[in-house]
Amino acid sequence: MKVLITGGAGFIGSHLSHSFLKKGDEVTVIDNLITGNEKNIYDLLNNRLFKFYKEDILMFDFSRLLGFDLIYDLASPASPAVFEKMSLEILKVNSLGLFRLLDFFIESKSKRMIFASTSEVYGDPLEHPQKETYFGNVNSYGPRSCYDEGKRFAEAIIFSYIKKYKTDIRIARIFNTYGPYMNKADGRVISNFINQALDNRPLTVYGDGSQTRSCCYITDMIDGLLNLGALPGIEGEVVNIGNPEEKSILEIAKLIKGMTKSNSEIKFMSIGLDDPKKRRPDITKAKKILKWEPKISLVEGLEKTIDYFKNI
Repeated sequence: MKVLITGGAGFIGSHLSHSFLKKGDEVTVIDNLITGNEKNIYDLLNNRLFKFYKEDILMFDFSRLLGFDLIYDLASPASPAVFEKMSLEILKVNSLGLFRLLDFFIESKSKRMIFASTSEVYGDPLEHPQKETYFGNVNSYGPRSCYDEGKRFAEAIIFSYIKKYKTDIRIARIFNTYGPYMNKADGRVISNFINQALDNRPLTVYGDGSQTRSCCYITDMIDGLLNLGALPGIEGEVVNIGNPEEKSILEIAKLIKGMTKSNSEIKFMSIGLDDPKKRRPDITKAKKILKWEPKISLVEGLEKTIDYFKNI
């Protein structure tokens, strides 16, 4: 099978690249490394089944490529730490970049495409847990809007292509994911707490720490994405992929502090605008359609992630 992964040197994309190559598939990656890291795919560069283009899909010459059996689009910065400084890049890649990729998908007669959307399309949700049918509660004019609304617009583009071309595109709404190959400075709650705990710096909890997150270990996420790409007969489906094990930010901070045997204090700071109060996926659809649910508990996943951070 021939697979194209845009953003394939990023956290999730690089794990996907490794997974397909282990199965003997041909993998092509396009990544401008704006937030991806070539170290994530360094061990793949000499693999005869792997091809890497260090380029931006906004300018990439797709005429160099033939069609693919499967395309995964993960070409977007996704870290809260870069939302402000990369806001235009995020908006462009989820609109102009996606248009270019979809046109290639149609013109090359590629067979199937998976778009990496996000739980952020639900915004600061008024429905809990969040089902795929929930329209969301999103601020179009806030500090997170470049990502939230960028992905919402991307979903609207995809819906229009599905209707016009009757083509096979599926959408994964990805919830918080963690594990090896995470960017150390990505600004996410787990990486922040692990870095701070290992350095015995204060663990910064925003607000009172009662806001919740549901964190999915990377191998579970990859299994869900692989199933979404592999199954026939689910054209146009939108599926939450995440772990419904919900913890408060304060619980996560205390857990990581204990697991790292850190001397860090917990420091409470003012919460940012539009920071979601609750986040938990309803994965009923993933269980039914994909026959998938996460296997790795938060404690087990944190053990592996802490070991990774200790060694980078």
